[in-house]
Amino acid sequence: MINFSAACERNQDAILQQLVIYLATAESVLELGAGTGQHAVHFARHLGYLQWQPSERLALLPSLQARLTRDATPNLKPAIPLDVTDDRWPAGPYDAVFTANTLHIMSWSAVTHTFTGVARLLRVNNVFCCYGPFRRHGLTAPSNESFDRDLRYADPESGLRDIDDLESLARNVSLELSADILLPANNQLLVWRRTG
Repeated sequence: MINFSAACERNQDAILQQLVIYLATAESVLELGAGTGQHAVHFARHLGYLQWQPSERLALLPSLQARLTRDATPNLKPAIPLDVTDDRWPAGPYDAVFTANTLHIMSWSAVTHTFTGVARLLRVNNVFCCYGPFRRHGLTAPSNESFDRDLRYADPESGLRDIDDLESLARNVSLELSADILLPANNQLLVWRRTG
């Protein structure tokens, strides 16, 4: 069975418009938490100069790989297993890392592992692009507040992350926020750049 996300279909073109800019000099991208694979397929199709490497937790790989096989493009690699809390990340090399709608569905500990893993993977000036809903100084849109309550009710360790907290975390691993782009439906694309 191939899973489908209506939200992916709605947001992929808006994200792509930004990735064209921020991944212009990249040759290879690791996607964390590729989920249904819709983003991987869409971005690989439109960014043909990139090698796109989707990854996902082991339990979710079969559905993801089914889509990647069905909708294959020459630059779309087979999915690989990756648990961000495991220190055994793929060696790469990757010029960029992308993730969409993952930071708010994982624990803060997993977010910390994510930034540490990404920083180890990237070279100086490489980018980490994170898409999703966020807070800034504790504030977010009313629809995001409702979403955050639902997330925390289902799992108290999840919830919208505050960009201020992410910036503090990022500084500790030599990542710097270089762009904060507002996108439709109260989402943002945060672009972190490896500084050292």
